[in-house]
Amino acid sequence: MSVVKHFIDEAVKKTKIDEFLRNEFENAGYGGVDITKTPLGTHIVVYTMRPGMVIGRGGETIKHLAEQLEQKFQLPNPQISVAEIEIPELNAYVIAARVASALKRGVHFRRAGFWALNRVMEAGALGAEIIISGKLRTDRARYEKFHAGYLPKSGDPVTKYLRKAELHVQLKPGITGVKVRIMPPDAKFPDQIQILEEAPKEETAEVIETAETTKVTEETETAETPETTEEKVEETKETEK
Repeated sequence: MSVVKHFIDEAVKKTKIDEFLRNEFENAGYGGVDITKTPLGTHIVVYTMRPGMVIGRGGETIKHLAEQLEQKFQLPNPQISVAEIEIPELNAYVIAARVASALKRGVHFRRAGFWALNRVMEAGALGAEIIISGKLRTDRARYEKFHAGYLPKSGDPVTKYLRKAELHVQLKPGITGVKVRIMPPDAKFPDQIQILEEAPKEETAEVIETAETTKVTEETETAETPETTEEKVEETKETEK
């Protein structure tokens, strides 16, 4: 197997696991998954708003989930840990699921989009974008975009910090897609300038005093040296006499 095909297969497997967990824990506020391979097996971190529903009584649900992942997706020795989402409004999966559920209940797409966008920006996000596409008002499909703040589309900050998610909802007119992109408040951009604080004035004054004292001592030593040499010469003359 070539290297390119290997990474493609791993990406496809991760998307399948993500879709499986999303359908399995939709009521628990599923917010994404991280999969890392270790020498002991596969470490899986599931992000959710209600960890108790994922763990279950005595860990029964999480044990059953580990067995399913091992059988369905051939994951060697899966070790699952559950992490609680601190700020759900900054998680793209949670916002996309809320918009999708609002559309299922019959809420107008513009109302759902603006409501979700305001919640994300109030949580402190630097920028956000929500795209709802499908047969929104007519038989011809189109998309509606809701955006606010600063949200770059390319570059290193996008690959490092941007959070994105995509969901599909089956409605009466057809399938409607929901895309969410969020730039978190802790994102760092290369064009941001950081100004370093100056040292306190007390420390600078002490440094100046120490420098002045060293200069004075050096001057006194240099001034004393010729006098001492003259005294020594006079003493030698007296001894010769």
